[in-house]
Amino acid sequence: MTAELVRGQNHPLPQTRLEIRISAGNPIVAGATLGDERGTVRGAEWVAHPASPQLPGVEVSKQAAADHRLAVDLDALPEGVHRVHVLLALVSESGGPARFGAMAAPSVVVTGLDGTGVAGYTITDLDAESAVIALELYRRQGVWKVRAVGQGYAGGLAEMLRDQGLSRAAGLAAEINDAVARGVARSVAQPPPRAAGDDGRMRTATAGAGPAPDAPPQTPSQAPPQTPSQAQAGPPAAAQPPSPAGGTAPGGRVDYRHPRRRTAAPPTPPPTAPPAPPGEPARPVAGDASGWTMDERLYNQVWGMFEDLARTAAAYRSAVDFAESRMEQELDKVLSDPRTRVGPAADAARAQARAKQAGLVEQARAALDRDLAQLAAESEVVEPALPPAYARWDSPVWQGYQVPMEIPMALRLGDLHLPERTDLRIPMLVRLPLERGLWIDAGRTGSARGALLDSGELRGLAAETAVAHAARLLAVHPVDEFAVRVIDPAGSAAASLAPLLSSGALREPPAAGAAGVSSVLAALIRRVDLVQMAIRSGATDALPPDLDLAQQLLIVHDFPHGFDDRAVTQLRYLADEGPSAGVHLMMVADREDAQAYGPVLDPLWRSLLRITPVADDHLADPWVGHAWTYEPSLVPAGSGVLRQVLDQVGRARQAYGR
Repeated sequence: MTAELVRGQNHPLPQTRLEIRISAGNPIVAGATLGDERGTVRGAEWVAHPASPQLPGVEVSKQAAADHRLAVDLDALPEGVHRVHVLLALVSESGGPARFGAMAAPSVVVTGLDGTGVAGYTITDLDAESAVIALELYRRQGVWKVRAVGQGYAGGLAEMLRDQGLSRAAGLAAEINDAVARGVARSVAQPPPRAAGDDGRMRTATAGAGPAPDAPPQTPSQAPPQTPSQAQAGPPAAAQPPSPAGGTAPGGRVDYRHPRRRTAAPPTPPPTAPPAPPGEPARPVAGDASGWTMDERLYNQVWGMFEDLARTAAAYRSAVDFAESRMEQELDKVLSDPRTRVGPAADAARAQARAKQAGLVEQARAALDRDLAQLAAESEVVEPALPPAYARWDSPVWQGYQVPMEIPMALRLGDLHLPERTDLRIPMLVRLPLERGLWIDAGRTGSARGALLDSGELRGLAAETAVAHAARLLAVHPVDEFAVRVIDPAGSAAASLAPLLSSGALREPPAAGAAGVSSVLAALIRRVDLVQMAIRSGATDALPPDLDLAQQLLIVHDFPHGFDDRAVTQLRYLADEGPSAGVHLMMVADREDAQAYGPVLDPLWRSLLRITPVADDHLADPWVGHAWTYEPSLVPAGSGVLRQVLDQVGRARQAYGR
């Protein structure tokens, strides 16, 4: 029986060789893109379209048509491919509809090779869009699933391809439209002329369909190197080995970008747990995502859990909304006719509508509970395996803590959860080095927990949160790669900062008063300017010998106390330009305290990642926009783990002479 999906809902795929059947009322273009674990398409060689209809594991139609059949062999996909997106687009300049809203809703059905239906999806609610991502086939824990997407684009093919990470999206869209318009490709390829001595059999390669039989196919690792801007959005060429952020790259260049990543992902490591019995879900294994190191595999696995929970909750909410809407339509139909408004027939119709609604909600809840149980089981396996940079403060991993020799790829700032299951917490990981500064909101956030605390308690908790994050940053960096400086004009955070000072992890006391504010800001701005000039001119070896090239975290407490107009301008400069030169900002402030500056500070607040010292539902995911409840990563009450870790950091700094 074919499962009818709604937007956001997923369904397991029972086999890896599939056919995708597409039906539309007008001729459309069908294609597919291959994506890595983040969904990024690494180049035009990972796009199947009418001008280039065949990729390893994927074959699409060679022309526009009202009906398509796409062939997919998931086992034959290139190494590193974790997602396949099925794309639909209207034919440019064909005289047909210019938007999907003007035609019948297209439908997509995934079937086995024998025609047995697996999952279907009718793409509704389209209007001005002329291109749409219909389905996504994706791999999680070695199991392939299909998800109904239905993401439309009014900007057509170019906008859709650009959203998937292609730098030359406009050129590729023009190539596809030109191929369709000229009718270069046919639905059935003609065999090439037989040469003398040919045995009469059709050749395996036809002109324009791909490389010659003796030519090796191009793999992602053979793709041209990426530019620095592309390297941040996806892995660069495999020839570039990873280099630590904040270090000196070959040739003396200071590089404060994220660690470089190879183009071709390594194969997923084999599971360490025994296979699940037939008919049961796969048993979760920590680190089963792709990556070159265990840290990278765990990071990608946590990201996948976050995405799965977001989409699972979205599918459930969408199904509930659909059930409610359907019941209301059926009740309206009963009430609109005076002849059926009252009486036994009306009562039966109402009962039937409510029963249908309850059945649909029950079915959606069962699917949600199944997915939540699987994610909870995965969380129970993953959480104990997390390294210090990703672990909670109450994790046993801190008991064996040692100052690391390498910079981690990410840092845990707290936990995230949704109301569908509040005990299922997903670690909130951010990449290192920090691309954005942090703003710890010391004001009233409107959360239930914040309403129970007065202003002084909130400010004290915000200061403790800042110290916990700073301590974690110090703990997960090599001793010579990270330093913390503090501006506390009124000295109101002295009690919270005491562990940093007494352990020696903080090099110098917090700057106090207007003079202290001015001195610290001037020194950091000089550092940013010198590093930026050295990077632009390629003369990093000419930097002053007394300039500390370690990453710098500036904690600003009780802003804007002690700041004049010039200091505010300098702070905004550091927030914008500092990360590229290894200077990062952590603000502990209540926005209402800075109301006198008006909209001047709006760019500053927007440039920072806002987190809170108490639980608050203010973060949204990038897929469906759920309001996630954020909980800060705080040290448990009465625990000595923070002082224990900082003491080790302080001793390491003394031994290193810093």
